[in-house]
Amino acid sequence: MIEQNPKNRQDKRFTPEQYARLKAEAAAPYRGLRKFIYFSFGASGLIGAVIFLAQLAAGQNVSTALPNFALQVGIVALMIFLFRLERGRAKS
Repeated sequence: MIEQNPKNRQDKRFTPEQYARLKAEAAAPYRGLRKFIYFSFGASGLIGAVIFLAQLAAGQNVSTALPNFALQVGIVALMIFLFRLERGRAKS
């Protein structure tokens, strides 16, 4: 049987910070990616809401701009809810 050299074994161990980070990632995989997606979709919804709000204020295509504005506001609200839910899971 071949035994490992103790020096080689020490090189492969993780520091406590690295181990804690790996453990957190294993508990909640892709948390950073999910937060990025929530932020990007929320920003996109906010931009869309501003555009449709401007159309509503100008009185252009009110029959189509109002449902689109409501959809954009709903997307922003959903992304805020999901982001807060994700943040709440990180604390517990």
